[in-house]
Amino acid sequence: MTINKVSNNSRMKVTEVEEFLRKPPAGFSVEALTSGYRVHSDPETSLVLIDDFDSCRGRIVFHKSLGRKVKMHNLWEYTSMRKSLLSKRIYLLMSACEENLSVANKKAATEPKVLKQFVVSFDGRDPFIKWQMERGLDWTISSVAGESYRVDIDLTEVLESWAAKNIIIITDEQKKVQPVWRDAAFTLKYYSDALFDFPHWFGFSKRRFNLRLT
Repeated sequence: MTINKVSNNSRMKVTEVEEFLRKPPAGFSVEALTSGYRVHSDPETSLVLIDDFDSCRGRIVFHKSLGRKVKMHNLWEYTSMRKSLLSKRIYLLMSACEENLSVANKKAATEPKVLKQFVVSFDGRDPFIKWQMERGLDWTISSVAGESYRVDIDLTEVLESWAAKNIIIITDEQKKVQPVWRDAAFTLKYYSDALFDFPHWFGFSKRRFNLRLT
Protein backbone atom coordinates (compact mmCIF):
# COMPACT_ATOMS: atom_id res chain seq x y z
CA MET A 1 0.00 0.00 0.00
CA THR A 2 1.20 3.51 -0.80
CA ILE A 3 0.05 6.85 0.58
CA ASN A 4 -0.13 9.77 -1.84
CA LYS A 5 1.52 12.98 -0.63
CA VAL A 6 -1.65 15.02 -0.85
CA SER A 7 -2.54 17.75 1.64
CA ASN A 8 -4.93 16.71 4.39
CA ASN A 9 -8.45 18.03 4.53
CA SER A 10 -8.22 21.47 6.15
CA ARG A 11 -10.48 20.25 8.96
CA MET A 12 -9.00 16.77 9.42
CA LYS A 13 -5.51 15.34 9.74
CA VAL A 14 -4.78 11.67 9.03
CA THR A 15 -1.40 10.28 10.16
CA GLU A 16 -0.08 6.73 9.90
CA VAL A 17 0.53 5.28 13.37
CA GLU A 18 4.21 4.70 12.61
CA GLU A 19 4.65 8.32 11.54
CA PHE A 20 2.73 9.54 14.59
CA LEU A 21 5.12 7.65 16.87
CA ARG A 22 8.21 8.89 15.02
CA LYS A 23 7.10 12.52 14.92
CA PRO A 24 4.36 13.15 17.47
CA PRO A 25 2.44 16.40 16.99
CA ALA A 26 2.71 19.38 19.32
CA GLY A 27 1.47 18.53 22.81
CA PHE A 28 2.36 14.82 22.47
CA SER A 29 5.41 12.81 23.55
CA VAL A 30 6.26 9.13 23.04
CA GLU A 31 7.88 6.93 25.69
CA ALA A 32 9.57 3.71 24.51
CA LEU A 33 8.80 0.64 26.63
CA THR A 34 10.10 -2.92 26.47
CA SER A 35 6.70 -4.07 25.19
CA GLY A 36 5.86 -1.11 22.95
CA TYR A 37 5.15 2.58 23.48
CA ARG A 38 3.28 4.87 25.83
CA VAL A 39 1.97 8.11 24.31
CA HIS A 40 1.48 11.18 26.52
CA SER A 41 -0.66 14.17 25.57
CA ASP A 42 -1.68 17.55 26.92
CA PRO A 43 -5.23 17.15 28.33
CA GLU A 44 -5.78 20.91 28.20
CA THR A 45 -5.73 20.98 24.40
CA SER A 46 -6.27 17.36 23.28
CA LEU A 47 -9.13 14.90 23.77
CA VAL A 48 -7.76 11.41 23.07
CA LEU A 49 -10.35 8.67 22.45
CA ILE A 50 -8.07 5.75 21.60
CA ASP A 51 -8.12 2.28 23.17
CA ASP A 52 -4.86 0.41 23.77
CA PHE A 53 -3.94 -1.62 20.68
CA ASP A 54 -1.28 -3.90 19.22
CA SER A 55 0.79 -2.90 16.21
CA CYS A 56 3.89 -4.11 14.40
CA ARG A 57 5.86 -2.00 16.89
CA GLY A 58 4.31 -3.59 19.99
CA ARG A 59 1.58 -2.53 22.38
CA ILE A 60 0.58 1.11 22.01
CA VAL A 61 -0.94 2.81 25.05
CA PHE A 62 -2.29 6.37 24.97
CA HIS A 63 -1.86 7.49 28.57
CA LYS A 64 -5.05 8.85 30.16
CA SER A 65 -7.06 8.27 27.00
CA LEU A 66 -10.81 7.99 27.64
CA GLY A 67 -11.13 5.25 25.03
CA ARG A 68 -13.43 5.02 22.02
CA LYS A 69 -16.52 4.45 24.15
CA VAL A 70 -16.97 7.12 26.81
CA LYS A 71 -19.29 6.41 29.74
CA MET A 72 -21.05 9.16 31.69
CA HIS A 73 -23.15 8.67 34.79
CA ASN A 74 -24.40 12.13 35.73
CA LEU A 75 -25.02 15.60 34.37
CA TRP A 76 -21.63 16.89 35.54
CA GLU A 77 -19.77 14.18 33.60
CA TYR A 78 -21.88 14.84 30.52
CA THR A 79 -21.34 18.60 30.72
CA SER A 80 -17.59 18.13 31.13
CA MET A 81 -17.42 15.74 28.16
CA ARG A 82 -19.49 18.03 25.98
CA LYS A 83 -17.23 20.97 26.82
CA SER A 84 -14.16 18.93 25.86
CA LEU A 85 -15.68 17.86 22.55
CA LEU A 86 -16.39 21.47 21.62
CA SER A 87 -13.12 23.01 22.82
CA LYS A 88 -10.28 20.59 22.05
CA ARG A 89 -8.66 18.74 19.17
CA ILE A 90 -10.05 15.18 19.10
CA TYR A 91 -7.82 12.17 18.33
CA LEU A 92 -9.10 8.77 17.19
CA LEU A 93 -7.59 5.53 15.88
CA MET A 94 -9.09 4.14 12.68
CA SER A 95 -8.17 1.22 10.44
CA ALA A 96 -8.18 0.92 6.64
CA CYS A 97 -9.12 -2.68 5.85
CA GLU A 98 -9.45 -5.03 2.92
CA GLU A 99 -12.89 -6.57 2.93
CA ASN A 100 -12.91 -10.34 2.58
CA LEU A 101 -15.81 -11.25 0.31
CA SER A 102 -15.15 -14.98 0.39
CA VAL A 103 -18.38 -16.98 0.68
CA ALA A 104 -16.46 -20.16 1.44
CA ASN A 105 -15.25 -18.80 4.75
CA LYS A 106 -18.06 -16.83 6.38
CA LYS A 107 -16.03 -16.06 9.50
CA ALA A 108 -13.25 -14.48 7.46
CA ALA A 109 -15.82 -12.50 5.50
CA THR A 110 -16.88 -10.72 8.69
CA GLU A 111 -13.32 -9.91 9.78
CA PRO A 112 -11.68 -7.53 7.28
CA LYS A 113 -7.90 -7.63 7.06
CA VAL A 114 -6.31 -4.52 8.57
CA LEU A 115 -4.04 -2.88 5.98
CA LYS A 116 -3.03 0.27 7.84
CA GLN A 117 -3.86 2.09 11.06
CA PHE A 118 -4.17 5.85 11.28
CA VAL A 119 -4.51 8.48 13.98
CA VAL A 120 -7.28 10.78 12.80
CA SER A 121 -7.76 14.19 14.38
CA PHE A 122 -10.08 17.15 13.97
CA ASP A 123 -10.67 20.36 15.89
CA GLY A 124 -13.87 20.49 17.92
CA ARG A 125 -13.54 24.31 18.04
CA ASP A 126 -13.94 24.63 14.27
CA PRO A 127 -17.26 26.50 13.79
CA PHE A 128 -18.64 24.01 11.24
CA ILE A 129 -17.67 20.95 13.30
CA LYS A 130 -18.84 22.55 16.54
CA TRP A 131 -22.23 23.35 15.01
CA GLN A 132 -22.70 19.72 13.91
CA MET A 133 -21.65 18.34 17.27
CA GLU A 134 -23.95 20.68 19.20
CA ARG A 135 -26.88 19.89 16.91
CA GLY A 136 -26.26 16.15 17.10
CA LEU A 137 -25.91 16.07 20.87
CA ASP A 138 -28.94 18.31 21.43
CA TRP A 139 -31.01 16.09 19.16
CA THR A 140 -29.95 12.99 21.08
CA ILE A 141 -30.69 14.40 24.51
CA SER A 142 -34.03 15.91 23.51
CA SER A 143 -35.01 12.49 22.15
CA VAL A 144 -34.16 10.52 25.28
CA ALA A 145 -34.28 13.12 28.06
CA GLY A 146 -34.19 11.54 31.50
CA GLU A 147 -33.19 8.16 30.09
CA SER A 148 -29.98 6.31 29.37
CA TYR A 149 -28.78 6.70 25.82
CA ARG A 150 -26.00 5.92 23.40
CA VAL A 151 -24.89 8.12 20.53
CA ASP A 152 -22.35 7.18 17.84
CA ILE A 153 -20.52 10.00 16.01
CA ASP A 154 -19.59 8.54 12.62
CA LEU A 155 -16.74 9.68 10.34
CA THR A 156 -17.01 6.90 7.74
CA GLU A 157 -18.09 9.17 4.88
CA VAL A 158 -15.29 11.63 5.61
CA LEU A 159 -12.64 8.91 5.62
CA GLU A 160 -13.97 7.29 2.45
CA SER A 161 -13.74 10.63 0.68
CA TRP A 162 -10.21 11.22 2.02
CA ALA A 163 -9.05 7.71 1.07
CA ALA A 164 -10.32 8.07 -2.50
CA LYS A 165 -7.86 10.96 -2.98
CA ASN A 166 -4.96 9.92 -0.76
CA ILE A 167 -4.61 6.13 -0.58
CA ILE A 168 -3.73 3.61 -3.27
CA ILE A 169 -3.91 -0.05 -2.25
CA ILE A 170 -2.48 -2.78 -4.46
CA THR A 171 -3.07 -6.40 -3.44
CA ASP A 172 -0.69 -9.31 -3.97
CA GLU A 173 -2.64 -10.04 -7.14
CA GLN A 174 -1.75 -6.54 -8.39
CA LYS A 175 -5.35 -5.40 -8.11
CA LYS A 176 -6.34 -1.98 -6.85
CA VAL A 177 -8.86 -2.15 -4.00
CA GLN A 178 -10.88 0.44 -2.17
CA PRO A 179 -10.41 0.17 1.62
CA VAL A 180 -13.27 -0.24 4.04
CA TRP A 181 -12.98 1.56 7.37
CA ARG A 182 -13.25 -0.10 10.74
CA ASP A 183 -13.84 1.78 13.99
CA ALA A 184 -14.66 4.96 12.05
CA ALA A 185 -16.87 6.22 14.89
CA PHE A 186 -16.72 6.98 18.60
CA THR A 187 -19.45 6.48 21.16
CA LEU A 188 -20.89 8.40 24.09
CA LYS A 189 -22.90 6.40 26.63
CA TYR A 190 -25.00 8.11 29.27
CA TYR A 191 -26.42 6.02 32.11
CA SER A 192 -29.47 7.45 33.84
CA ASP A 193 -30.44 6.46 37.36
CA ALA A 194 -34.05 5.93 36.25
CA LEU A 195 -35.52 2.83 37.88
CA PHE A 196 -37.37 1.61 34.78
CA ASP A 197 -35.36 2.61 31.74
CA PHE A 198 -37.43 0.69 29.20
CA PRO A 199 -36.34 2.58 26.02
CA HIS A 200 -32.68 1.87 26.84
CA TRP A 201 -33.35 -1.77 27.73
CA PHE A 202 -35.08 -2.40 24.41
CA GLY A 203 -32.54 -0.49 22.33
CA PHE A 204 -34.75 2.48 21.44
CA SER A 205 -32.36 5.11 22.82
CA LYS A 206 -29.53 4.52 20.36
CA ARG A 207 -28.68 7.40 18.05
CA ARG A 208 -26.09 8.01 15.36
CA PHE A 209 -25.12 11.05 13.34
CA ASN A 210 -22.53 11.56 10.63
CA LEU A 211 -19.82 14.19 11.07
CA ARG A 212 -19.04 16.00 7.84
CA LEU A 213 -16.01 18.21 7.28
CA THR A 214 -16.95 19.81 3.97
